[in-house]
Amino acid sequence: MLFTQNVRNLGNVMSDPRKIVLHAGCGSVVLPEVRFPAAAWREIRLDIDAGHRPHVVGSLTDMSGIASGSVDAVYSSHNLEHLHAYEVPIAMREFLRVLRPGGVAVIVVPDLQMAGELLAADRGEATLWYSEGEPLTAMDMIYGHAKPIAAGNLYQMHKTGFTASSLGRALKQAGFGAGQVARGNWQIHYEAPKPT
Repeated sequence: MLFTQNVRNLGNVMSDPRKIVLHAGCGSVVLPEVRFPAAAWREIRLDIDAGHRPHVVGSLTDMSGIASGSVDAVYSSHNLEHLHAYEVPIAMREFLRVLRPGGVAVIVVPDLQMAGELLAADRGEATLWYSEGEPLTAMDMIYGHAKPIAAGNLYQMHKTGFTASSLGRALKQAGFGAGQVARGNWQIHYEAPKPT
């Protein structure tokens, strides 16, 4: 059983031969086709905001709407930094719980080491890239995207942050195996497997 509660109708999941990726904290973001091509992967969307029309309404710290050991991958991009530090291990244990043995967690977060380097060079307010047409800065990497926060979207606040090594340690402490990390474009991309 893939779902336990609070689910939009997905048709017959059991007859679909594709692997399942849980897009945790999906928002309105499209799953990256280069990593999860639609021909091989079926996306299940989970978000705390029902307005994004996820398949499952839930948070990273309570994914009880997804059955244990039911997905092949968890993809979470720019979500963990929105949790308090004490909530991060809870979320990572949830990622581990829903994964099948040998499944993989793919996590993308802002790179605070790069943000720190920019701050040290007095470039904290320089535009680094654009998200949905809005400029983002090193200060946004640390505190969250200022414009949506000012408009009342408090989900955009950042409450913790990561370097590549701190993210790797957190994944290891949660029970994940040794993973692969890449840094670039102001972010950390980490793939960690659930042991078999």
